[in-house]
Amino acid sequence: MTIDLGGINIRWQDVLEILLLSFIIYRFLLFIQGRRALQVLIGLLVIIFAGLISQILQLQTISWILKNLFVAWAVFLIIVFQTEIRRGLARIGKTPFFFWSEQENVIDEIVNAINFLSRNKYGALIVIQQEVGLRDYMESGVSIDARVSSELLISIFTPHTPLHDGAVIIENDRIIASNCILPIKEEDLDLRHMGSRHRAALTLSRETDAAILVVSEETGKISLASRGSVRTNLDGISLRDELVKLSGKKPVSSRFFWKRAAQGK
Repeated sequence: MTIDLGGINIRWQDVLEILLLSFIIYRFLLFIQGRRALQVLIGLLVIIFAGLISQILQLQTISWILKNLFVAWAVFLIIVFQTEIRRGLARIGKTPFFFWSEQENVIDEIVNAINFLSRNKYGALIVIQQEVGLRDYMESGVSIDARVSSELLISIFTPHTPLHDGAVIIENDRIIASNCILPIKEEDLDLRHMGSRHRAALTLSRETDAAILVVSEETGKISLASRGSVRTNLDGISLRDELVKLSGKKPVSSRFFWKRAAQGK
């Protein structure tokens, strides 16, 4: 089937191709946002633009240099970002069912840790990355790259341990880094009545789509910051349901999970 628009024939395959390319470009931009790859991409675009200008002005020597430099940059990108490329391909290879089952287990591990930290009034700040990359924040902390587990999270935030200050950042099912520094906008009037962890959580939730969990060191209360707002006084069930919603799934009954959490498992 084709559509005639003033002498221009558009097939349904053309429409599908445009939609697919738009989706791929959109996902790529989300992937590099918040990472150093964004600056590299901007530099690459500057080289491409300079190459086009040099061709228009017929500057042959400069055009030849920029053309070869562009090839070198393409190889440079593959070498520098091989870890991100490998993770992205591995993520694509997961089936939706397996990925959700794994994601649900990660949520359970996080909430079990939060419950323990809350009962013992151990301050905690946990960032769960969504679509927007947090690479720059990860690089401000200590690299871990370990599978998410409640035991590891509890160990990190136990007082007087080397990594208990700062934030833990989780990407997919991995704890990527701990002791990370998050931005705080001191001039924001909405933040002045909050503690430093809550202020950092709210600031980051306004700049990215991350979900940030906070346990108050003074009261043990659990808070969740996302999409520019903070929900406080959460319990294990409500926190788990909120995290499931943020993952794009419909919350299911939490009775079995809550029974496990109450038993300290």
